[in-house]
Amino acid sequence: MAATKLNADLQFRTLVESVKDYAIFMLDTEGRVVTWNAGAQQIKGYSAQEVIGMHFSRFYPAEALERNWPERELAEARRQGRFEDEGWRVRKDGSMFWANVVITAIYDERGELRGFAKVTRDLTERKRQEESLRQSEERFRMLVESVKDYAIFMLDTEGRVATWNAGAQKIKGYSAQEAIGTHFSRFYPAEARERNWPEAVLAAARRDGRFEDEGWRVRKDGSMFWANVVVTAIRDERGELRGFAKVTRDLTERKRLEHIESNARRIEEFVAMLAHELRNPLASISNATGVLRLETQASAQVAWAAGVMERQVGQLVRLVDDLLDVSRITRGKIMLECKRVDLTDVVERAAEASRAWIDAREQVLEVRLPGEPLFINGDLARLTQVVTNLLHNAAKFTPAGGSIRVALEADDTRATLRVSDSGVGISPELLPHVFDLFTQGDRSLDRADGGLGIGLTIVRRLVELHGGRVRAASEGPGCGSEFVVQLPRLAQPAAQPSPSAPAERAGQKLRVLVVDDNRDSAESMAMLIRRMGNEVHLAFDGPSALDLAAQLRPDAVLLDIGMPGMTGHDVARELRRIPDLAGLSLIAMTGYGQDADRRATQEAGFDVHLVKPISADVLKRHLENIAARARAR
Repeated sequence: MAATKLNADLQFRTLVESVKDYAIFMLDTEGRVVTWNAGAQQIKGYSAQEVIGMHFSRFYPAEALERNWPERELAEARRQGRFEDEGWRVRKDGSMFWANVVITAIYDERGELRGFAKVTRDLTERKRQEESLRQSEERFRMLVESVKDYAIFMLDTEGRVATWNAGAQKIKGYSAQEAIGTHFSRFYPAEARERNWPEAVLAAARRDGRFEDEGWRVRKDGSMFWANVVVTAIRDERGELRGFAKVTRDLTERKRLEHIESNARRIEEFVAMLAHELRNPLASISNATGVLRLETQASAQVAWAAGVMERQVGQLVRLVDDLLDVSRITRGKIMLECKRVDLTDVVERAAEASRAWIDAREQVLEVRLPGEPLFINGDLARLTQVVTNLLHNAAKFTPAGGSIRVALEADDTRATLRVSDSGVGISPELLPHVFDLFTQGDRSLDRADGGLGIGLTIVRRLVELHGGRVRAASEGPGCGSEFVVQLPRLAQPAAQPSPSAPAERAGQKLRVLVVDDNRDSAESMAMLIRRMGNEVHLAFDGPSALDLAAQLRPDAVLLDIGMPGMTGHDVARELRRIPDLAGLSLIAMTGYGQDADRRATQEAGFDVHLVKPISADVLKRHLENIAARARAR
């Protein structure tokens, strides 16, 4: 029996001494090392010969020795029978490792202390991972707490605030002391609380794991802000709900900009509708004026009245166009159709368009152009608008008998246009603001000419869109003013042969169908076309127009777009399907002139898009082109 026990003790001792992952050794009652296994040597670095007989306190760092920690460990093991601890220990080479230590008191059969068994595990890697995780969590916590653009905080399972970062304080106005422990529903307006929305938010996050919402929230001072809120349910490894993470962004500025954008869009739509409604009656007046101008037997008084009407209709059309343009400009909707453009041609077109109005004011217009073309990359219509607006502005602020001068010059890289006048000039206070929206000079009741104060704003924006710049100069009131436009110049093209002059148009009567549900507009347009020597027929709705077109086989159809029932677009598509009308010229007449409107008419099959009111000269030019094509066939 004794031999068996001796054999078992030997086997156990052999087993212990061979273990390499645990330091297992015995201490005597004073704490001196009595035994030493392979694991102790591997973990602590000492051989058995070096350590047996030495006090185990040599494995402890200085700060532990200073507080008598080794003796306290033995005392606790003696008192309780077993003591477990974790802490830093020292290897033979002086390096530190994190150890789990279990000390067990050993008593004999009489209950007398015989010594201590000590088992040490090296947990340095686990400690490193825990420390890395702790530091990562600490860095994340510090990051979250320092973020100021997002309110990031935790809620417990009932919705009470558990943490509070700097962003939450900035956005919501509460300090951490004021917010922690309170229910998050305090951040919601009364109407949201009345419909239990905060509770619904938590319920959705609990059900789906995540819930996102936007709406009004309340700051500490009672002010409202528009918030984007993301609530995420936090669950432990067993799937039990531990609380919620809540991230809130202040989107008040974005909401304000969306509101502005929405208002701007409604204003633009209103202005477009207003322009359309104004152009219909203006079209009738313009057509009637054109008829009067063609009346060779008209008296001087009738000719005078026609001239007044023509000029005032032109002024109204200019105001409508400016309103539309400034609406597009404020929303960045102006689109250019750029190509190689001769600026001399632009100036000539603008001067011709403005001459009647300038002559009526008994002013002198002087135009000085270079002897050769001056090319830039630009939109012909928009550049003509720039020069026309500058001429109109000069004429408006120049008294009768005054002079207006237009000069065009260039250097190697840029073209310079100067429009100067002998008018009232610009005060030093107003000069820096002349291109600002709705800025006007004289606001007195006796102003001869009004305006909306948007023409020069349009000039500046159009010039900038062409890569140029515009400036104003004046010596002050009574000294006139000068506007200077500079644009990037293109290289001169190679000389091209001059095109042959167009053949003189032989008189040819066209058969024209006018379609418009506005009878005044339709009949006045028909009379104008008839006075130009053409055969004209009328229709006041889409179905009638289709029937007449099939019977008459007209050369051209002038077709209103905004008709009830069957629109002008619908009529145009049907006309294009009639084989006998393959050579038909389709001209759209509409009060809408934006880019989208022009694309829509083109897609419907129209050849030309004319915005009401249509001037007699423009109409005559298009009819002549149609007649020329008819002769060529």
